[in-house]
Amino acid sequence: MSFIQEFKTFAVKGNVLDMAVGIIVGTAFNKIVNSLVNDIIMPPIGLMIGGDEFKNLELVLRRGVDATTGEMVPIVAIRYGQFINSIIQFLIIALSVFVVIKVMNRIIRSREESTS
Repeated sequence: MSFIQEFKTFAVKGNVLDMAVGIIVGTAFNKIVNSLVNDIIMPPIGLMIGGDEFKNLELVLRRGVDATTGEMVPIVAIRYGQFINSIIQFLIIALSVFVVIKVMNRIIRSREESTS
């Protein structure tokens, strides 16, 4: 079988189409989770800790300064607010995937039990 024929067989299989749909839906879901965290969850937390936007919290190691040559040396900072945002986004996505897999496994088990 030639390379092109093998590729056609692979590309036409349902698994590839299912994977493509999953990637598209996953990308859209990621945008929803990002908005949930950035626009719904974190603003009240930022307000409670002093009114700053949570994702902008950082520990400055070196301020931006003018070098002797006249160029601006950029700030060096640990951006822990953005890091915590990313952790929360990951946890929401991981929990969502866990719930979907748990529901799918329950459906599969119930189908298997009903056919037995």
